[in-house]
Amino acid sequence: MKRIYFSLFILLYLFIPARGFTAGLAQFKGRVLDASDQSPLVGASVYITDLKASTTTDAQGEFVFRNVPAKGRFLLEVRFVGYKTHSAVIDLASQGNLTILLSPSIIESAEVVITGSPFSSNNKTNSLSVVTVGKNKLAQAGGTNLVDAIAKIPGVSQVSTGGAISKPIIRGLGYNRVLTMVDGAREEAQQWGDEHGIEVDQFSAARIEILKGPASLLYGSDALGGVINVIDDLVPAPGVHNAEFSSAYSSNNGLTASSLMLQGNENGWVYRGRASYKNAYGFGYKDKTVPNSGFNELNFNGMLGLNKSWGYSHLTFSRFHTNIGLVENGPDEDGNYLNEEGAVISNSTAKARRLGLPYQDINHYRAALNSNFILGKGQLKTVFAFQNNLRKEFEESVQEPGLNLDLKSYTYDVKYYFPNLGKWEPAFGIQGMYQDNVNKGEEFLIPDYNSNNVGAFVYLKRNFEKGAFNIGARYDYKKVNGKDLNTGGTTVFTAFDNEFSNVSGSLGFAFEIARNLVLKGNAGSGFRAPNIAELGANGRHEGTFRYEIGNSKLKQETSLQFDLGLEYTAESVTFGLNAYANRIFNYIYPGNFNNETIPFDNEDGSTEILPVYRYVQTNADLLGGEASVDFHLIKSLHFENSFSYTRGINRATDAALPFIPAASINNEMRFEPNIKGLADSYIKVGVSNTFKQARFDSFETQTNGYTLLDAGIGTGVRTAKGRLNLWIIGQNLLNKTYYNHLSRYKLANIYNPGRNITFGISVPLL
Repeated sequence: MKRIYFSLFILLYLFIPARGFTAGLAQFKGRVLDASDQSPLVGASVYITDLKASTTTDAQGEFVFRNVPAKGRFLLEVRFVGYKTHSAVIDLASQGNLTILLSPSIIESAEVVITGSPFSSNNKTNSLSVVTVGKNKLAQAGGTNLVDAIAKIPGVSQVSTGGAISKPIIRGLGYNRVLTMVDGAREEAQQWGDEHGIEVDQFSAARIEILKGPASLLYGSDALGGVINVIDDLVPAPGVHNAEFSSAYSSNNGLTASSLMLQGNENGWVYRGRASYKNAYGFGYKDKTVPNSGFNELNFNGMLGLNKSWGYSHLTFSRFHTNIGLVENGPDEDGNYLNEEGAVISNSTAKARRLGLPYQDINHYRAALNSNFILGKGQLKTVFAFQNNLRKEFEESVQEPGLNLDLKSYTYDVKYYFPNLGKWEPAFGIQGMYQDNVNKGEEFLIPDYNSNNVGAFVYLKRNFEKGAFNIGARYDYKKVNGKDLNTGGTTVFTAFDNEFSNVSGSLGFAFEIARNLVLKGNAGSGFRAPNIAELGANGRHEGTFRYEIGNSKLKQETSLQFDLGLEYTAESVTFGLNAYANRIFNYIYPGNFNNETIPFDNEDGSTEILPVYRYVQTNADLLGGEASVDFHLIKSLHFENSFSYTRGINRATDAALPFIPAASINNEMRFEPNIKGLADSYIKVGVSNTFKQARFDSFETQTNGYTLLDAGIGTGVRTAKGRLNLWIIGQNLLNKTYYNHLSRYKLANIYNPGRNITFGISVPLL
């Protein structure tokens, strides 16, 4: 199988038509002016995302892109603080300089997205619901990890296990139903587990795009619920080299998080390097600190590449390493945490930055070659990636791991975007993945297995003056081979050989029905093959307080979802309204039926009685919607409000589906004064209301509603090397004790974190 990937790689890179590399050096110029008085705008940011190229305007408002193709049509984006974002398709073959007029606007909209389309597109013509969160917003969220930082986006929530582990939930769907993309490749890191979070350096995200709804057409299996796309910075302009140091401290768990980044562009030879470190002790609520809930994290990542007239080719590589404490027991009846001898663990002991047993040791290695070759006026985008996830869980000894999983994943993604045929934009692609997983420990939860899947799609978009429609179809095939295991005369796993295949489709539109008012609609089918835990699990799942048993007879999940959205964007107000209905056939979920339990013998001779969770299937409905409004009372004061609701229905019993987030309302008042010598100053106060979750599955419990108060202040200081940013973020300022319905520690009567104050700084070094 590895030979197949290697051969495909060689064929693509040796037999691409030579004309793709002989376009010669070219440049494209333009000017950015104020639409009202034609004055130049200095320092405006200009991007061509499909070429991973960026630049800024000079003192005359002029910009120039060097080493770009001599011809071809690309989407260009221009951003400037205080002005409405501009995006338009440009023809690089145009000889005249381009003049772009920006109109003043209090609200800057996110125009260009790369998620949900084979190529960059204007979000107004994207029929799918895509939300963009920029780097500053991520920092100002004060999250302890990447998913925590986006968990207040309408329609997005998280399954959390303390401060280090968060799994994204989109419209009630998560785990292998939400796909995470990093460096253009899908992340594969045993994401089937409750306590298996996203293994991505939080500092490496320049922005995150969140696609809500079935995305199987472009991304295949595991994108049935949506996509989290983690996107790094575009490369600087030729001749630009810069560096940045960022650091933050959080009071609740003593989290220290720092990152150093260096990047540059020397005549199209581009590079980026980053090193990040995090360390935290146990999180707390009221006067309690949860023992062994701390973590530490050390990450390295880099990029080397070329940006030339034929396109770009970037090699990215990373090593993500984390150690995470796992909490075995909750507090006693008096709210105290006890050690093995039954003595109360003091807060000072719980705040030690040394992890005890049990804990996870995770290494995730990733290498990806991400390229876009310009062939005439067409684009050939390729991503080849290798990932190795080494997951160890130390339970009884720090010398030998109990669970020890070694997962290797080889992925490829090849898409061709035809030369622009007027208003028609056709594309097709082929994607696939081969995986091999080996157990190397003394305990077992999932069997050794290998899997192979491949998918192909066709996509067509038709642009109109005030909108666009798109249509596409896809075929997927996946084969999973689970291996048997016998030890000590006992059969732990029985071999199985399963195949899954499916045809998916999507049809959508986006149309400006009135000035600044866009109506979007999409009907799409999704597909997901069962993951290895659902098919073959048989063991204790550390950190989740349960014993899991899989079912190799499970069928694939398929879905049919309808989305309808309305978006309005004006100078001082924006609002969005989305509704969806999702029917999932053969929905897979774990359940504890008839209070089934099993005795589990620990290595120390003790025996635990664990609840048994078995994987079963049913037909299900997910209904809901999101609403948001952002309006400015005056130029420097705006009020953001959002609401989200999801209702999950088991169609066999008319009962609730498990793990459905409660409805929530988020409100934030933000004051942005214009202070001489400072940039982007703000003061914000937010109130988050989460409603009672009274609809829950038979093995869950009701979760009461709660209200949290947040606040923050920040500013930027202009320096000769760039902008220095400072911020202070306060979360749960009233120190409310509460359970989030999706917290895995709720089962052990452990509250979510209490008051937390985060202090942050980012400093330009070059």
